[in-house]
Amino acid sequence: MNGQRVDRPPGICKSYWTPGADMARLAASILLTVAVMTACSPQSASAPTPAPTQAQIAASPVPPSPVPPAVEVSASPTATFQASVFPDPQKYTWALVATGFESPVDIQFPPDGTGRMFIVEQPGRIRIATTAGLATGPFLDISDRVNSRGNEQGLLGLAFHPRYAENGLFFVNYTDHNSHNVIARFRAGADPSLADASSEMILLSIDDPYANHNGGVLTFGPDGYLYAGLGDGGSANDPFGNGQNTGTLLGKILRLDVDRADPYAIPQDNPFAQGGGSPEVWAYGLRNPWRMSFDTATGELYIADVGQGQWEEIDYLPAAASGANFGWNLREGAHEFAGAPPAGAKLIDPIAEYSHSEGGCSVTGGYVYRGRMAEWNGLYLFGDFCSGKLWGLLMRQDASGPEWERQLLYETGANITTFGQDSNREVYLADRSGTIYRLEALP
Repeated sequence: MNGQRVDRPPGICKSYWTPGADMARLAASILLTVAVMTACSPQSASAPTPAPTQAQIAASPVPPSPVPPAVEVSASPTATFQASVFPDPQKYTWALVATGFESPVDIQFPPDGTGRMFIVEQPGRIRIATTAGLATGPFLDISDRVNSRGNEQGLLGLAFHPRYAENGLFFVNYTDHNSHNVIARFRAGADPSLADASSEMILLSIDDPYANHNGGVLTFGPDGYLYAGLGDGGSANDPFGNGQNTGTLLGKILRLDVDRADPYAIPQDNPFAQGGGSPEVWAYGLRNPWRMSFDTATGELYIADVGQGQWEEIDYLPAAASGANFGWNLREGAHEFAGAPPAGAKLIDPIAEYSHSEGGCSVTGGYVYRGRMAEWNGLYLFGDFCSGKLWGLLMRQDASGPEWERQLLYETGANITTFGQDSNREVYLADRSGTIYRLEALP
């Protein structure tokens, strides 16, 4: 790409894997019989992958029904049931759940008590997997309006409205054919397995000067507002200075009230709601926030920001903290990049970072585990797209304040594109090759 860094190289063909266990133990952990391939032929990044059959979908438990630039953000942990030590990864595995998807980039579970898993495919489709198998046809197909030609373009994110069971509303983030990053709302149809593609209402259409660094993550916070992560506009080194420019939406986390007005209203406590920057902005100084998530127990926000050429970082905000400046492009991670910050600026260092010398090139953020396996409770999981390494991040509290400890748990060999968390707070991950896994205890 004309000498520019490519954050997300095309997926590669590989065997399925199970960290810390042999293939026999993997077979024992899969809930239905799955045809597991051990080799495959090379294919181009754009080649379609066959749709999974019902026999390729493993059963999944159905969950029960249901501030200005000078702001200083300090960690004030409220975590409950926080793990005090890292779990032994040899006692657990990533069990195969489903396979055969085309470039899966997001996994979401609607808050409607059905236990359905929605898989976002980068070319522009959303598909549903259930305990009965794969739904006939896609839930949503907007591939006609999605531009997925670039390695980082396509249908990139999905978020269900907190009251989805009542209103059927969901939100997506995609790149269109006019070089815009689009955040749009859709509505489910009368058939809950089909969305109405004609119901689209565009919230934002943001001109993007380059094909890379689109961000793409959408999530609802515990406050009921929609949060969106947008990259700095692409190329390399942030040539337009978007990360530090509070007047643009690029290189930011946005916070939108999608209930009080169409297409949205500005929450009055957004840091620039009264001026000084774009009112949609919640946090800034980000390069490419590909994935972020809220801790379901505490409301704390974790942001994985893809680095430039040396450092990948995990950023953190306590519940309800706003206006944070995470430093890009003055810093890459905690390291000076484009010069010293201006006087009075408060740059928030990452809580964790890793260098490319460790192996890796593009961080993929995950979730704080809050499921049934007590040993994992309170552990933030994240991975690297290129190396397939998967780490845990643990917060420890002592007299001097919180400290963060990172530990390598698995070397998966996968191109980890995204993580997911179901209504039971169990954690999943997706491999770019088209496979979904779930963290499970070995028998």
